[in-house]
Amino acid sequence: MSHRPLPGRRAVLRGSLAASAALTLPTALGAAPAFARSGRPRAAWGVQTGDVTRDSGLVWVRSDRPARMIVETSATESFRRPHRWHGPVLGPGTDFTGTTRLRGLPSGEQIHYRVLLADPDDPRRTGEPVTGTFRTVSARRRGGVRFLWSGDLAGQGWGINPDIGGYRIFDAMARLDPDFFLFSGDTVYADGPLSATAPLPDGTTWRNITVEEKAKVAETLAEYRGNFRYNLLDGNLRRFNAQVPSIVQWDDHEVRNNWYPGQRITDTDARYTEKDVDVLAARARRAFSEYFPMSTLRPGAREGRVYRVLRQGPLLDVFVLDMRTYRNANSSGDQTVDPQGILGREQLEWLKRELSRSRAVWKVIAADMPIGLVVPDTTEGGQNVEAVAQGDPGAPLGRELQIAELLRFVKHRRITGTVWLTADVHHTSAQHYQPSRAAFDDFEPFWEFVSGPLNAGAFPAVALDGTFGPEQVWVKAPAASNVSPAGGFQFFGEVDIDGGSGELTVRMREQDGTVLFTRTLRPGLVGQ
Repeated sequence: MSHRPLPGRRAVLRGSLAASAALTLPTALGAAPAFARSGRPRAAWGVQTGDVTRDSGLVWVRSDRPARMIVETSATESFRRPHRWHGPVLGPGTDFTGTTRLRGLPSGEQIHYRVLLADPDDPRRTGEPVTGTFRTVSARRRGGVRFLWSGDLAGQGWGINPDIGGYRIFDAMARLDPDFFLFSGDTVYADGPLSATAPLPDGTTWRNITVEEKAKVAETLAEYRGNFRYNLLDGNLRRFNAQVPSIVQWDDHEVRNNWYPGQRITDTDARYTEKDVDVLAARARRAFSEYFPMSTLRPGAREGRVYRVLRQGPLLDVFVLDMRTYRNANSSGDQTVDPQGILGREQLEWLKRELSRSRAVWKVIAADMPIGLVVPDTTEGGQNVEAVAQGDPGAPLGRELQIAELLRFVKHRRITGTVWLTADVHHTSAQHYQPSRAAFDDFEPFWEFVSGPLNAGAFPAVALDGTFGPEQVWVKAPAASNVSPAGGFQFFGEVDIDGGSGELTVRMREQDGTVLFTRTLRPGLVGQ
């Protein structure tokens, strides 16, 4: 597979670095912009693009004060004949963030853009433009598709450490020049306060950049917003965002560890004064929608949901799941009837319908939790199930019933090319699911690949559940719990689909880009 070299990247990085140089911590993470300050609006948090299609894309920015968002696009970095898009007025209602949808773009082309912030009372007063670039989805398969995925950013007390270069994994990811990045949940750790320092096993000290909003668990809308702003203090991430569009999903740590709808926080967790998790989730969801450009969850979007399908040309459709919002309560997972499961009935029927409609060669199911790995709910004594598998290798029970229904549907509708990608467990692995090894065998074989974390504590591998016959072909995980990013074990995955043969190659990489494991899958085959 060959990708065109990214034109004008130096110009893009200059724009991003200009924003980085202008960023100072006291003003960046303050509760609100300084309205009385003289000068022009600034976009110190950089730019992002998301949910890019053949002819459209969403551009995101945050201002330091009320401003009108203006986006200019061009086929070249010179911006000689730019097309101008007038976006929203950014104000306190969205924490001074905003997105603008660009429509009518040429397919399969590099789009250069720059965002200007204008004084809403004097449009002639604009701040310094911040530039970015992205590729629209190609309508032809010849060029192939390359994307990355991972999750789990700034968890377990490990935040932005300037001593090791911050979130340097994003620089390794940017060097691969992917078409997009699938951010597989735990995009922030709103339940994970950060201390200025933490001891490391070798006797040295980990040092975090700290801000007020990360001093305690997030409960208020302002605190949730501050968690999303925190990650954007990292220059590596801002540069990556300016170069690579994202497809984003959420999981639990955007709200609280292992949360589910209707949950009440027990009095033993004194960190929280607000005990109603639904209240916390609503605040977190609002902040999440403000800080990522998402087609179905931006202000005014009719759908108002995280789950969606992103069509990436004839080779690939990406089915983004939400395994958090519609789940039932965490339990022992031994129910013989469980219609709600982890997806909820409406989302499950949507997924079936969209999979059956897909004509793409490959159908990536982007799950924010794994299927066959046993993930206990440690917040409730460790007796309940947090993901799907509950450790019983027999016939499907609990949430496994819903997954069995989906797998059976895929088989009987003869839907080919399904591959599951996920994160969440803070190590990396590859599982092959085979009915001949399974207690439930009414499905076709498939692969599940796990990556992450990006910058969080790494943990030992968890047990497999035999219900769907998984074999862990490869795994890399530490022997100890909560290994810091300084100790390694930070991972991301790469998917490379060849435009000629249609073969899909998965490469599991560590934080410097080193390839640890490779598997190539051939289109149209079963049981690879």
